[in-house]
Amino acid sequence: MKDVAIVGGGPAGSLCGERLAANGFRVTIFDERLAWEKPCGGGLTHKAIEAYPFLLHSSEPKRVVRTAELISGSGHRARFEMSHPIVIYARKVLNGLLLDRAVAAGCSTICSHVTSVDTDRPRVELVAGGEVCHSDFVVVAAGARNRLLPETTALRPKDLELTLGYFVPTQEDIIKVKFLKQFEGYLWSFPRADHLSVGICAKMGQSPTHELRQHLNDFVREENIPMNGARFYSHVLPSPEAQTIRGRRIAGRNWAMAGDAAACVDPITGEGLYYALRSGDLLAQALVEGQLQSYPERLRAAFSADLEFAASIARKVFCGTFLGGAITTRMVQLLNWSPTFRDLIRDVFSGSQDYRTLKRRILGQFGTTMLELVRTFFRSGASLRTACRKP
Repeated sequence: MKDVAIVGGGPAGSLCGERLAANGFRVTIFDERLAWEKPCGGGLTHKAIEAYPFLLHSSEPKRVVRTAELISGSGHRARFEMSHPIVIYARKVLNGLLLDRAVAAGCSTICSHVTSVDTDRPRVELVAGGEVCHSDFVVVAAGARNRLLPETTALRPKDLELTLGYFVPTQEDIIKVKFLKQFEGYLWSFPRADHLSVGICAKMGQSPTHELRQHLNDFVREENIPMNGARFYSHVLPSPEAQTIRGRRIAGRNWAMAGDAAACVDPITGEGLYYALRSGDLLAQALVEGQLQSYPERLRAAFSADLEFAASIARKVFCGTFLGGAITTRMVQLLNWSPTFRDLIRDVFSGSQDYRTLKRRILGQFGTTMLELVRTFFRSGASLRTACRKP
């Protein structure tokens, strides 16, 4: 195997191509748009920066954000400093950076739409822009809804989420995330180098589009975001269920999937960039070592087992209750009341806290959190009594 075709020039495809080309493979990346502005937050957490430091040290424009604010469906707010900053790129800039690195490593790029892939022949046959191309192996990194490989099933509607949003030409220095009551998803405002990405994500079919847009417009108004020159966007992203992560086939004799195509996305936070990069990297490692069959196991050991657990608890996190209130509301309140709980959320935001050990950590510090909660109530009561005695 020497010739590899990669369908999709996003983070997964570009990094996979870079790694393969650096190890002597002849790599061609097909993408109908190459670097383009994908509608998402664009945040890279600490684990992404730790794995790929060039993302922090690149000279490309980006925003390094250290402060976040969570807002509950009941209007409670909690602002905190993250334990590690989040680096935010415009996706067109990030995709361009990764494609440039792939080309520098030896990849060729073709700006063309791949309409079919045939893996049943002695060599893989692709049709791109009406022309037939051949390769020894194909990597599909073309997004959540592609149907290029008949050997695997496309993601079902319940494995997808709809995003609506605006690119707003204004600047801010804080990430905002707002939860809604009994709603599996959230609203966000992510500051980029020269604009905000403001949006809403929700499970496919949960709410009609006009309701999502109303929630989004309400959020924009409540946060006083100036909308002059704003551009609207809409997109479909993966939000896989546990059984999909566990059982979906992502590799065959002469093909494999990475990134969104392989449903490598956090079902709770929606983070996808780290998992896209890591999946492309792990696939390249498996191919370089001649051990393609190990790719699914490498993915599971690295993160997919953790994402499977996250998927199993996602609905409970967004729609469940705790101590008589919504879990998301209690979470925002505890951020204000408990320094111990605040440290936990900081680590979740930075990506240094995985889901499988999260429950154990919550239970282990539950007593301390409750003690801090009681102390806060007593202090608040004393402050209120003092204020009431003043003339």
